[in-house]
Amino acid sequence: MDTWLKRVRPNANEWSQNSIIFIMIIALFFTILMPLGELLIKAVSNQDGNFVGLANFSKYFSTPTLVSSLWNSIKVSFITTIVAVTLGFGFAYALERSGIRGKWFFRSVALLPLFAPSMLHGLALIYLFGNQGLISTGFFGLLPEFRIQLYGPIGIVLSEILYTFPQAFLMLSVAFASSDYRLYEAAETLGASKWRTFWTVTVPGTKFALISTVFVCFVLTFTDFGAPKVVGGQYNVLATDLFKQVIGQQNMQMGAAVGVLLLIPAVISFAIDRISQRKQSGWLSAKSMPYRIEANKLRDVLLFLLCSIVSAVILSIILVALYGSIVKVWPYNLQLSLSHYDGFLDGAGPFVNSLIISAGVALIGSVVTFLFAYLIEKSRGYVVLRNSAYFLSMLPLALPGLVLGLIYVFFFNNPNQPLNGLYGTIWIMIICNIVHFYSVSFLTMTSALKKLDSEFEAASETMNVPWYKTLVRVTLPMSLPCIVEIGMYYFINSMVTVSAIIFLYAPDLKPAAVAIVNMEDSGDIAQAAAMSLLIILANLIMRTIVMLSSGRMRRRTEALLVKKDS
Repeated sequence: MDTWLKRVRPNANEWSQNSIIFIMIIALFFTILMPLGELLIKAVSNQDGNFVGLANFSKYFSTPTLVSSLWNSIKVSFITTIVAVTLGFGFAYALERSGIRGKWFFRSVALLPLFAPSMLHGLALIYLFGNQGLISTGFFGLLPEFRIQLYGPIGIVLSEILYTFPQAFLMLSVAFASSDYRLYEAAETLGASKWRTFWTVTVPGTKFALISTVFVCFVLTFTDFGAPKVVGGQYNVLATDLFKQVIGQQNMQMGAAVGVLLLIPAVISFAIDRISQRKQSGWLSAKSMPYRIEANKLRDVLLFLLCSIVSAVILSIILVALYGSIVKVWPYNLQLSLSHYDGFLDGAGPFVNSLIISAGVALIGSVVTFLFAYLIEKSRGYVVLRNSAYFLSMLPLALPGLVLGLIYVFFFNNPNQPLNGLYGTIWIMIICNIVHFYSVSFLTMTSALKKLDSEFEAASETMNVPWYKTLVRVTLPMSLPCIVEIGMYYFINSMVTVSAIIFLYAPDLKPAAVAIVNMEDSGDIAQAAAMSLLIILANLIMRTIVMLSSGRMRRRTEALLVKKDS
């Protein structure tokens, strides 16, 4: 009898959990799988909706100008990846494996581009190397001129390096921070030189992270829209082709075909990254020793110079954009003025729209991510349901923002779809941003939940406490620091993204990042720079608030754990 009761009581919990997981799967189905299906249908159909097979792809590859865009994307992405990964590798090595001073400063500067929209880098390059740029005119004639052909592949590559460098640095920093010093001791015992140890121990120890970093940087460049739009000029890439096909020519079928082409490297990158992470998981053991930094003056000097140069470039990009936004008319009237910031804080302005959208994404996205991750990680329901939900939660990681925005146009703009009423509202942009950044947040949340002892749930079941009470009273307070971090991630990325929502905004709900693109189109470079600086300021304020609140929450969580242990 007791055994029967123990089986019946958890089933009530499991039934309610499975019901919510099923609803979650339906939500993910309507926001990911069905829109993706619409893209594939459009790609193999004509304008009348009839099936034409691969005719759209055949037309694409038979059009020389369109094929050249594909090769342009590959070339730009390849060059950017090599440079960004090399710089990220050196920068991460300097901060994790050397004794240089000012590491906190270099790390902070390296992460600054994450708080800025990708268009800012192109705008700053225009101020530096454009026709009236600081460097191209020799600092207004005071020094010899230095001109480059900015509008084209050079400008795109420079902008994309600034855009992808922080990603490469962060991923490789994690790899360098997790190493086994015993391997270096063994190499030293065998008489290996420092250079040989580097190639036989250090590089192999980061190879899986390097592979992931290479593919991430390649895909980010391959699918980015902001930088090619600002400094691409007549040099077309796939992302700008997609925009022109959909917005300029209203050719949805060809736009869908280009979207599928953009999807291919992202899916390959996703698969390789999953494989790399599984292989990397067994690299460290319980007996591993943390890396000990040895004194080496020459190494520290060289790496300090590298970090100083990279940091100087990043800071100069931000400062030049700031300077350009506070002068009246560049370069003819350099009198300081805040006129370019006028109207940005109005109740109906793009900047305020972005704040509202980002706040909605942060609040709703954090709650949804926490609940979904908890049910998948901590529930004891049907394994098939949980695995299906986990698979769907990983899918957005393989969807570039531009493709996600496009499939939302195809799906939500269809009058026959049940969610058609969301199109043209602020909710479509909130949903799109949540889905766009959901996978990374979900993985972060599941990693945090794995660290919580499962005995909380076991004790609740024993005492016949409903799972949702355990969730609210125990798991939620202990997970608050991670939830706040996820909210910040949603907010910052929603502020800076442009590719995911470039097709979705209504004229009266234009976000700040989209407004920057429109300002640049009309030649208002100063206003575009001013809007970019406001986005950076908002993100930095959010980051500061989160850092202060996270510290208090972590101390409270640690106090809860100490109380539990005692």
